[in-house]
Amino acid sequence: MTQSEAVSPTGITSIIGAATRRERERAGVSVSELAKRAGISKSTLSQIEAGAGNPSIETLWALSLTLGIPVSRLIEPPRARVQVIRAGEGPSSYSEQANYAVTLLSSCPPGSRRDIYRVQAQPGEPRRSEPHSAGVVEHLVLMSGRARAGPANDTVELHAGDYMTYPADEPHIFEALEKETTAIIVVEYV
Repeated sequence: MTQSEAVSPTGITSIIGAATRRERERAGVSVSELAKRAGISKSTLSQIEAGAGNPSIETLWALSLTLGIPVSRLIEPPRARVQVIRAGEGPSSYSEQANYAVTLLSSCPPGSRRDIYRVQAQPGEPRRSEPHSAGVVEHLVLMSGRARAGPANDTVELHAGDYMTYPADEPHIFEALEKETTAIIVVEYV
């Protein structure tokens, strides 16, 4: 069974809701306090926890940074012993600001400090990311298309097959320069 067969699109919102509630309670904060610290409305957070919200990438990152956890802890479905995620499948999150989607391929297993994502993007507004936790580094392999990526003040143009790494604890961007641009991003935590 593939991961996408195990989790329907509505199922991922339930997973996000349960994980958000679990991590909020683990942190010992109220819905009001977490919403305030993350810069989102209390009603939005309540909807997310109820499995009724469809949070953007930006909202998920704000929650994970506030809770001090990798974003993957909020979106990863239960793991099967053997996992296959086919192209076009898997739990995806979408940007509010750009034609950009990320699919979690693998979250940080015990004893490891990384998450792996597949990015699918189209030309238009770049995806601007706020700084992650101190020391976080991103590794990017451009699989198809052309893109500009890296620290916001020091971007690099990449072509299919190119690899780069950059500090993700400062503002950074990913901008597709061609249609159907895809990449693999590994987020390395300290």
